[in-house]
Amino acid sequence: MHKTNKRIAKTFWKTGSGKLMRRKAGQAHFNSRESGKTTKNKRRDLVVAKTEQKLKHSIN
Repeated sequence: MHKTNKRIAKTFWKTGSGKLMRRKAGQAHFNSRESGKTTKNKRRDLVVAKTEQKLKHSIN
């Protein structure tokens, strides 16, 4: 048995259908200079690409 990787567990999550999701990057600060369109687009969660799904085993 191995420990859960806490950094990965806090960054990614699984949906009910088993997709791996992540937040769009660059939302922490310096957002006032972004256009409204950019800010709105950053609110979306993204599905992790199939090639990156090897992270799944690190999330419980």
